[in-house]
Amino acid sequence: MPRIAPVTAFMRNSWRTLTAMRTALILLFLLAVAAIPGALLPQRSLNQGNVNQYIADNGWLGEFFDKLQLFDVFSSWWFTAVYVLLFISLVGCLTPRSIDLVKQLKAPPPLAPRNLARLPHHAAYRTTATPEQAADQVQKSLKGWRVRRNNGDGRVSGSIELSAERGYAREVGNIVFHFGLLFLLIAFAAGKFVYAEGMRVIIANEEAPAFCNTTPSAYDSFRAGLLVDGTDLAPFCIKVEDFRTDYLPNGQAEMFTSNIRFSEEVTTTDPDTWEPYTLQVNHPLRIGGTRVYLQGHGFAPTFTVTFPNGETRTDTVQWQPTDLLTFLSSGIMRFDPPAGMYPDIGDRLEQQIAIQGLFAPTASFDGNILSSRFPRMDDPAVAIDVYQGNAGLDNGGAQSIFSLDPDLMESGALERRARVNLMPGESTTLPDGTEVRFDGADEFINIQVSEDPTQIWVGVFAAVMVGGLVLSLMVRRRRIWARVIVDGAQATRVDLGGLAKTDRSGWGREFDDLRDRLATIATATPVLPEPSDTASSRGADPDASWKDNIR
Repeated sequence: MPRIAPVTAFMRNSWRTLTAMRTALILLFLLAVAAIPGALLPQRSLNQGNVNQYIADNGWLGEFFDKLQLFDVFSSWWFTAVYVLLFISLVGCLTPRSIDLVKQLKAPPPLAPRNLARLPHHAAYRTTATPEQAADQVQKSLKGWRVRRNNGDGRVSGSIELSAERGYAREVGNIVFHFGLLFLLIAFAAGKFVYAEGMRVIIANEEAPAFCNTTPSAYDSFRAGLLVDGTDLAPFCIKVEDFRTDYLPNGQAEMFTSNIRFSEEVTTTDPDTWEPYTLQVNHPLRIGGTRVYLQGHGFAPTFTVTFPNGETRTDTVQWQPTDLLTFLSSGIMRFDPPAGMYPDIGDRLEQQIAIQGLFAPTASFDGNILSSRFPRMDDPAVAIDVYQGNAGLDNGGAQSIFSLDPDLMESGALERRARVNLMPGESTTLPDGTEVRFDGADEFINIQVSEDPTQIWVGVFAAVMVGGLVLSLMVRRRRIWARVIVDGAQATRVDLGGLAKTDRSGWGREFDDLRDRLATIATATPVLPEPSDTASSRGADPDASWKDNIR
């Protein structure tokens, strides 16, 4: 037993420290600090490409950040540890406080102190009423207070003492605030198990097919909680009709707008019958518990490749903006030759066409170097390299949609056949007679579809937190005592004393109002200063009858 005692004492003290409100506040502060890297650094769960680029640009520092899990902040062990400790601390802190509050609500107000003149607020007056009548007058004036009355069995024998208390809502609001925080943490944690979030790039023209939220495979990227397998997604379809960006003269975007049509009946085949909606930034489409956000946009060039046998291939693919001010974009396109041209599969693999280059929505040339001077598509142009050979379409491995595999070019599998600048409608012809034509570009939008059943509870508990905080700040916990005695002059004397746990502006005025109301009812005479009386904090002017004996 002597060996176990130190361990028991250590665990008991550790538990007391963990469940102290001060510890909960420290952990809440640490949780806020721990979330800062998640806002400043790219997160792997949101964009793996940005994380890889950051690590490549910053060398050892990026690798060091990665070891610290700063690119996976909200799933890191240290963030989870703070989160769990805060949860335990709140539970251990709020449980005894809630029990104490219930006990306080059941217990009567405390007995009056022996010397009421020592309280921060004190007043005394004489009245012609009997002690019982004076006590009844005080009790009636304390309507809405919890009142305890002692007829001769209080601290001062032979007196009638009244104890009144008010402001329990302050502690209730404090506890409600912390319980709201606790359940908010629970809602956030539960949301990680049941949420689903997908992103999809859609070409913003009437020819683009509709997007339907029926399977995770319909998305370009899809993430979901551990309890979501993607088989019970809310069914709906979206048809994007157009996209418009409003720009300021300096090129800064003012508003993004996309006119779409949607339907919750996925079997409906005519999009013209679907319900219209204007999708804008911060104005998502809400379908039940699912939200569709307009998250980004860019440009998708269109190229047509005409092979020597006259057959054509046309494709429109989104390119990645490399300059968010002018929307100069980069990307690639790959074209497989017609099957009938090359019966041998090996020959066909050697005749694939790959295009890699830059797209400028408003072209600006410095010699042959293409750049963009404005983000709106006023004068589009491309600067491209055209390759012929094995573009990697049938390799079976993962392929980037924004850049060609440099190993294919270094090995000679892909050979550059042309380097040109093209305006819409212009073309270039390869040595074997293949023609590559730039047909222009369309804009694309990036939509994010989010489904989180716990979101409504997050909002509810956030509102509960605000309500509890306002209640705890606005309400004052205060007590009033009254002692009614027959003094040496055989007159009924009433002594009042007031105390607030947090004595702030407003409580003194409330005490003065109660005192004046009682004096009016009882036609009282104030007690003038006596040597034994406590000095007034408002001054000792004998002509101001209600300034004596009052703090």
